[in-house]
Amino acid sequence: MAMAKEKMSKIGFFLSLILILTIGAISDCGAQMSAENSAPISASISAVIAPDFTVTDVNGRTFNLSDFRGEPLILHITNIEIPLCRECETHLKDQVKELAALKAADPNVQIVTLNLRKNPYSRDGRSLAEGWWKVNITWPWIEDIEPYSIGSKYLDYWNVRGGSSNPTVLLIDKDGKIAGIYHVYRVGEGEVDGVLTAETLSKKLQDLKGSQWKGLEGEISQQNVSALGMFILGIVTSLAPCSIALMIAVFSYVMTVRRKDEYLRKSTSTSKEGFMMGVAFTLGMAAVFFVLGLFISQVGLLIRDARIFDLAAGIVMILLGISNFKPLGEIFAPVTSIFRKNPSGEVHEKGESLIQKSVKTSIGLFKYSAFISAFSLGVFFALGWAPCALSMVLPVLIWLASQNVTPLMGGMMLFIFGLGHGVPIIPISTFSRTVGGRIGDKYIAIGSWTTKFFGLLVIAVGVVYAARYFGFVLW
Repeated sequence: MAMAKEKMSKIGFFLSLILILTIGAISDCGAQMSAENSAPISASISAVIAPDFTVTDVNGRTFNLSDFRGEPLILHITNIEIPLCRECETHLKDQVKELAALKAADPNVQIVTLNLRKNPYSRDGRSLAEGWWKVNITWPWIEDIEPYSIGSKYLDYWNVRGGSSNPTVLLIDKDGKIAGIYHVYRVGEGEVDGVLTAETLSKKLQDLKGSQWKGLEGEISQQNVSALGMFILGIVTSLAPCSIALMIAVFSYVMTVRRKDEYLRKSTSTSKEGFMMGVAFTLGMAAVFFVLGLFISQVGLLIRDARIFDLAAGIVMILLGISNFKPLGEIFAPVTSIFRKNPSGEVHEKGESLIQKSVKTSIGLFKYSAFISAFSLGVFFALGWAPCALSMVLPVLIWLASQNVTPLMGGMMLFIFGLGHGVPIIPISTFSRTVGGRIGDKYIAIGSWTTKFFGLLVIAVGVVYAARYFGFVLW
């Protein structure tokens, strides 16, 4: 008994060491993610400094935002291009017309427009606005093409409740601090603060110049991404019982073939090679998730502003959450069975699955490098993981598609998620099969409860998304 406790103590110490090293390695990345993905906001909400930038406008004039300090400034963030957002057109047009009226009434008013464009081949927003809406635009106009080198600095300001505000108006005081944030129209939801008239803007600018203005007016939708949170989420979602069981079976087979005598020993023997293979497997999974994050984030830019997105995402999440309690295949079996009938009664043999083929391919790579072999196995496993794991992973992908993040940031988020998703295999590959099997049994026992809890959470999030479609903002 004492010997067993000593063995488990060694295992616990080793696992803790692995976790600490892994978290330490990604903490710097997490800090960079937060820095890149949020505006530089100080602890005091009354001191929100507008991110500075250097840019050349459509007239060829180069300037810094800080050049306008000394007098209040209106920063108008919009999206006018071909194709135009038809849903937002009225608010886009009216806000530009109100700004033109303000400038005509007071030529000394400082205005800068930042036009965020997805289509690099479209004509610039100023010429389109002047041609379509017959307005005279005499203030600096900036074109910022996706991935928005300038607009990304203001993501927290033109994002509202997970959707894009188009247009958005920011008031910046004489010291360069953001004093007002106004979301004119939220795509997929409707009018939020509404169009700011020339008279309203003039009054607010006068208040800014005097002592009447207090604090920050408006809403900041911060997009703080936690690397540690994504890492832990990866671990939690990896614990689907059928997924972890398949992972253990595959890796046990590979390790038995690779180092049979050592791996079958009934002891807590560890292997440096086994540890490195576990790390390589994890990195292989993370690499696939990184590429998936790039793709999902890019697709999200196109679909998340559609009104139907919230409803579709909500329904899918609710179904995925339910599937964590009972597989959807069983629920819809009476319907699907109609289309699966085989009148001839013939039995068709199934070929090898993707996992079976990938294991054979990976074992073949052992003669070149154990690290490369394990890395490829991680890649193949991530591409063809067990269907039941979809109910754990797909909600994360839907959530990512709904976030206002650049493709590179989305890739980094899912890379860290992938690290967490593959980490449970490291102790299994490091220790002998007997000890690894015990660890695997613990994973599966924990996973059965984790899966149910995660299912409830996904259903709740799905309800929140679906409610937004009907105009109810629950969170």
